[in-house]
Amino acid sequence: MNETLKRSISGAIYVILLLASILYSTESFFLLFGLFLIIALFEFSHLVQINSIFPILSGISMYAIINLISHYNKQTTAFLNRVFQSEFNLNIDIHQLDLILLAVTIVVSIKCILFLCYDSNQKISTSSKYLYLLGYITLPFIFITKISFGINDYNPKIIVGLFILIWTNDTFAYLVGKSIGKHKLYEKVSPKKTIEGFFGGLVFAIFAGFLISKLYIIPSVNFSEKSIIIWMTIAVIVGVFGTIGDLVESKFKRIAGIKDSGKIMPGHGGILDRLDSIIFVAPIVFLFYQILNYVS
Repeated sequence: MNETLKRSISGAIYVILLLASILYSTESFFLLFGLFLIIALFEFSHLVQINSIFPILSGISMYAIINLISHYNKQTTAFLNRVFQSEFNLNIDIHQLDLILLAVTIVVSIKCILFLCYDSNQKISTSSKYLYLLGYITLPFIFITKISFGINDYNPKIIVGLFILIWTNDTFAYLVGKSIGKHKLYEKVSPKKTIEGFFGGLVFAIFAGFLISKLYIIPSVNFSEKSIIIWMTIAVIVGVFGTIGDLVESKFKRIAGIKDSGKIMPGHGGILDRLDSIIFVAPIVFLFYQILNYVS
């Protein structure tokens, strides 16, 4: 099969599956990203050369438990009461739990950024590998599900809008970089990325954020001007931290000496190759939400 056709088909299947799961229900969204998490944990374990069984079991358990506590607290309590015929009271401060998880994720994200500055041949310690599995892979997937709830209930428009921003940034960073890019952004990690491409992707992402807020988000909210500012700010976060996330994954692959994190998507690589931007962006967007809440 022609490589371009293969890439187009697998890309279309990925987008359709992603959008269908997000738009269909909260549960389908959680299930798909739970599956993505399992694959991402397997791929990252392969990248850093550790056994994947423990990371997958612990990662998916944490993902399931935290989502059950965060979004199905009453249902979970009722279920436990029926099963064990006892009175359970899961009186957990969700906000405090979120802040603890966010703090851990931000610390690991800073470590990832510092990791970009290290010598490309430097070996990763065993403790760092497991820390990355927690704060670079597992917790960001949890924050992807959390930001889809916005302030109150599940809102698929939020996560769809975020993916549109990421796809816009990636597409125009590539197109602008290919057409006029002359200055390398970070050549020793990703030789094809250029400064011109970075700013091109950022500008078009900001424009996409404006369009999303005007044409897609605003019909369901009452604060149009605030929505525009919020989505254009999220676009800046996507442009900056999405690029960093892409570079971080490229660094891991360069150390491992491989081109793609996996082969599950013909022509595109693995799940980590597709989600490297959003797993770095999601915790920052969640932090932005918390700041907005506090200011409000």
